Amino acid sequence: MNKIANKQVICEVLMEKAKNDKDVVVLCSDSRGSSSLTPYADAFPEQFVEVGIAEQSLVSIAAGLARCGKKPYAASPACFLSTRSMEQAKVDCAYSHTNVKLIGVSGGVSYGALGMTHHSATDIADMASIPGMRVYLPSDRFQTRKLMEALYADTDPAYVRVGRNAVEDIYSEDNCPFEMDRATVLGEGSDVAIIACGEMVKPAVEAMEKLKAEGVSAGVLDMYCVKPLDAAAVIKAAENAKAVVVVEEHTRLCGLGAMVAQVLGENCPRRMKSLGLPDAPAIAGKSQEVFDYYGLNADGIAAAAHELLK
Repeated sequence: MNKIANKQVICEVLMEKAKNDKDVVVLCSDSRGSSSLTPYADAFPEQFVEVGIAEQSLVSIAAGLARCGKKPYAASPACFLSTRSMEQAKVDCAYSHTNVKLIGVSGGVSYGALGMTHHSATDIADMASIPGMRVYLPSDRFQTRKLMEALYADTDPAYVRVGRNAVEDIYSEDNCPFEMDRATVLGEGSDVAIIACGEMVKPAVEAMEKLKAEGVSAGVLDMYCVKPLDAAAVIKAAENAKAVVVVEEHTRLCGLGAMVAQVLGENCPRRMKSLGLPDAPAIAGKSQEVFDYYGLNADGIAAAAHELLK
């Protein structure tokens, strides 16, 4: 099975668009390598801006370019983009309604061995709290391509978070259902609904299969559109199930789990478990080691489902 990092797909799509659209501009904060955007910078030097280690300037310059009719994509490690430049994202992008797409790369615990300074465990909460800012976490290369195509076609600001490492396919070229701002149903279950985003979708699917083998009817929602959250899909999945498990590569505070809990509490109360990172510095290690430590894997998700169904 092919494994490709979602950030590589972003580069591919942007290069395809830049060939025929001189308004496409990519900006980096000394991060073209870590963002996998070196091929773009080499091929389109006139449509590439290097600002150096200056994330606030990165976002403000992107907003200025958007005001001049350009279509800027500002890429930087998610841990810095979502914190150092939050004010610029709030004021220059969202409040000012500028067509800036913020690309947070190496999100979550992708920089696992570098520890808390390089973990982005709060970026969903940070960006989703900004009025007018959309937040997306695509799960594989096919969905990433669909998302980038859709974002190219609109003019509203957005934050896209992808990981650093290659990820396994969930979809295929011939089978990647996608509707903007609508969750993708990967399975329906009458016992438990698993809602996941980003790199947690794959272990969610694996947990679904594990649970089915154990006699538990489980379903999965790929909630790539964290904001705007597909509340209708959440309610439908919950109404058909007895319990809900939410999985995210993010602190359990104020992220996807909190959003789902709010929807359920207001519309369809169910027993629920939110799996994510703790309200403490996550351990250092390779991504999978961190996931395994905190139960963000098929076994951990399945165990949470069994506990809820007792």
